[in-house]
Amino acid sequence: MNTAQRIRGILAGSAGNLLEYFDWYVYSSFTIYFAHAFFPRGNATAELLNAAAVFAVGFFMRPVGGWILGMAADRYGRRSALTISVLAMCLAHSPSPSARATSR
Repeated sequence: MNTAQRIRGILAGSAGNLLEYFDWYVYSSFTIYFAHAFFPRGNATAELLNAAAVFAVGFFMRPVGGWILGMAADRYGRRSALTISVLAMCLAHSPSPSARATSR
């Protein structure tokens, strides 16, 4: 691997990390605006606490997912671990059957 390839890899990894942290920042910044849209209305404090709980679960699951995918990468290779990671993200963002039925 030459120097240009190493720099390209570092920049690509840094860009991915930057986008991930930007996503967390946007979520935490706009929580006060969309908490009432996703959680039961009536108590603003409960809405914000529920939104903060989602944020906390995401922060907790990052190292757990890293540990699990790290074990998978050690056993099956990095390509397989990356494929598992991308498929998990795709499944998490795919609409449920009921949401697909109502969008028609």
